[in-house]
Amino acid sequence: MARKPKPTGGMEPNNALNVEQMTEETGAQALARKLLQPTLKNAAAASAFMGKMMGNDLDLPGIGDYADHVHISARDAAEGDLAIASKILAAQAITLDSMFAELARRAANNLGDYISAAERYGRLALKAQSNCRATLETLAKLHQPREQTVRHVHVNEGGQAVIADQFHNHTGGAENVKSVNQSNATGPTSISGALLGKDAAGNRVPVSSRKREEEVPNARRHQSGCAKGEP
Repeated sequence: MARKPKPTGGMEPNNALNVEQMTEETGAQALARKLLQPTLKNAAAASAFMGKMMGNDLDLPGIGDYADHVHISARDAAEGDLAIASKILAAQAITLDSMFAELARRAANNLGDYISAAERYGRLALKAQSNCRATLETLAKLHQPREQTVRHVHVNEGGQAVIADQFHNHTGGAENVKSVNQSNATGPTSISGALLGKDAAGNRVPVSSRKREEEVPNARRHQSGCAKGEP
């Protein structure tokens, strides 16, 4: 699918659409897959907006040129390059700040005689200001190192709990930092006693319970089968 490009003084817009057809699909399926690609759809939308913005005074690139640029930017972003995202956020913040200034100026001009119009312009100005602040916050988070704490609790044989915190830095260049902290138990680790769970002499450790203790049966009642005089 291609349209005859319009000569533009040495610059020829690329309006061709190259469709790669797989062996297991028909031509219509291959075209549908191509048309539904995110890069092509967004390139078509961007070209439409640019056409409205620039008008007919400028010979604009073709749909293929837009698609190539969107494809390269999306590929770089998928590989971890956030330069395009940083540039877009910074540019949008400047635009939103310009909108706030203009809307605030109009609100001030209508404040004396047209209160309703001044109120509407004021609300729009505050919305632009809020969106500008949110955009700048997103831009700041984009360049801040993200830190994640992973806590591992290790219980040794003697019952001493050791808590290991691992801080994972997501900047890509810093190494992980590991710190080991003791639990709330007092005293050095080497002399800390084992947790109650078993007596060294083999006796069971009593465990508290909410149940009432049952009465112990009289031992004399069960001595009928024993010889008289035996304990």
